[in-house]
Amino acid sequence: MARFCACLAATPERAAGHLAAMGAAVGAGAPGAALIQDEPGHATGPFTAYGRTAVGEVTLHNRSALFAALERADAPAPPGCPDGELLLRCWVRLGAAGIRAAEGMFALAVHDAGELVLIRDHMGARTLFYARADDCWAASTSLRALRRWPALGTGLELAAVRSFLTFAYLPGEETLLRGVREVLPGRCLRLAADGAVTEEPYWEPQELIEDDGAPPESYALRLRELLEEATACRLPEAEAVGVLLSGGVDSSLVTALAAKLHAHPVHTYSISFGDELPNELGYSGLVAQHCHTRHRVLTVSGDAVAARLAEAAALLDSPVGDPLTVPNLMLAEAVAGDGLRVVLNGEGGDPVFGGPKNLPMLVYEMHRGEVAGGGAEDAREMAYLRSYRKCFTDLPELLTAEALDALATAPGPERFVAPYLRPAARDGRMDHLLNQLLHCNLRTKGAHHILTKVERLTASQGIQGRAPLFDRRVVDHAFATPPRWKLNGAVEKWVLKEAVRDLLPDTVVDRPKSGMRVPVQQWLGGPLRELAGDLLLGREARARGLFRPDTVRSWMRGEGTLLPRQGGKLWLVLTLELWLRAYDIS
Repeated sequence: MARFCACLAATPERAAGHLAAMGAAVGAGAPGAALIQDEPGHATGPFTAYGRTAVGEVTLHNRSALFAALERADAPAPPGCPDGELLLRCWVRLGAAGIRAAEGMFALAVHDAGELVLIRDHMGARTLFYARADDCWAASTSLRALRRWPALGTGLELAAVRSFLTFAYLPGEETLLRGVREVLPGRCLRLAADGAVTEEPYWEPQELIEDDGAPPESYALRLRELLEEATACRLPEAEAVGVLLSGGVDSSLVTALAAKLHAHPVHTYSISFGDELPNELGYSGLVAQHCHTRHRVLTVSGDAVAARLAEAAALLDSPVGDPLTVPNLMLAEAVAGDGLRVVLNGEGGDPVFGGPKNLPMLVYEMHRGEVAGGGAEDAREMAYLRSYRKCFTDLPELLTAEALDALATAPGPERFVAPYLRPAARDGRMDHLLNQLLHCNLRTKGAHHILTKVERLTASQGIQGRAPLFDRRVVDHAFATPPRWKLNGAVEKWVLKEAVRDLLPDTVVDRPKSGMRVPVQQWLGGPLRELAGDLLLGREARARGLFRPDTVRSWMRGEGTLLPRQGGKLWLVLTLELWLRAYDIS
């Protein structure tokens, strides 16, 4: 297992020195690129093609199509060419079109004519960070490596703290490390020796609805074809595969497609928090029986979550305020323990096809004229931030006066959603409100929460998590489908359900989305109570000066308004504190 680093410096010796300081094992042949051994990842390299040197974490799902494209360009790749080198060849010989044609999970750093070129996959399944110090550029798939870089001397980025507390993840290019930025998905970034940065988008979802009057069945049929292709190309060759099965329609359809298309055993995995809590085990068990999978249910206790929360937080390059992080890690361990290398999931159905979290915004839009401030230019963005129901409205009471003063002139978190939510279509933005919301969800939560969390936790166990519903061709088709066939009256994800109706019992396809009830409040009042108090009210947290102790105490006592959601809010603060300690950020 390894991550990678790359450095652009005035001399090879300087580059090698900076990489060594970040913990990379620098070889003699490529002093500007190296691997960081024993960090959980899938990095390979350095490798060369056409005079360019690169390192990457690259998994391609359509190798044969890329070989064919290079053949047509009179630039055939050697048979058996590794994925990283194949992607490098596509970029050098085919340019942006070559990267756009690639289907997979990749982060690639290339030394090219005095520039450092960084490329991140369409959806953001693999993550890549960069920073500048001492007249040099450094990039890495390990944020911890950049934290170690002495030349950078980084510290806490306070604006990112506010963003995390608003979204429960970091939605854009900022990180919690001052001076470190994240490459956005679907982008090629050129870092020049003089410090200039040029961003070149090579793919972005577009609203291309060609025939609004076409029968809805045609969209469902085409989607079915694409779903089968997306699932088939993510199945491992000649070995069993796992699927994380919650019992919802998204993970169920991926299970059904895997069982239909794979000639080897399909293992499914579900989570239970105990019989006394509402759960979806009846549905996941029904799907497993229907699809004849080898099914396992993992019971996750509050004690296990308390014991492993710090470990899970330390595995992530950015904190994720998702209480399923430890259960997700335990699922990855179970998959690896069964000897599997690949596990599929149903992530992507909501942000791509119109899940229930869009409804509050749609209702708000219907009544915006009746709401105080609804006519303001940024009214939609502010409503979107409030709809997350995290800590956005609590920041004046949660953050200390010193932190609020320091943030007074910093750009607000609405800047991350504004490009997607303006009502008029301009600069490539979308006309339909539902598509604007889906585009926003895809580019924020999809790329900076869902996919990256899955990748980091599965990589920690040496396996790959793959998401067929985030396939680029599936996403393109979703935005070419009229919105009324995604949210059809009160039926969410209608076209997706119709595309797979014959594969699953109607009980599963037509059930309302309920989600898994995660007992956060119970954990915080039980096995996590003492830990949370020690961490959030202890000397180190007080010295950091971010949170008001009186507010934290109030939340821990469950005080507040009728529907305070203190459990989820307190979970965000605890997750952030654990992550800051893991990265030694004061």
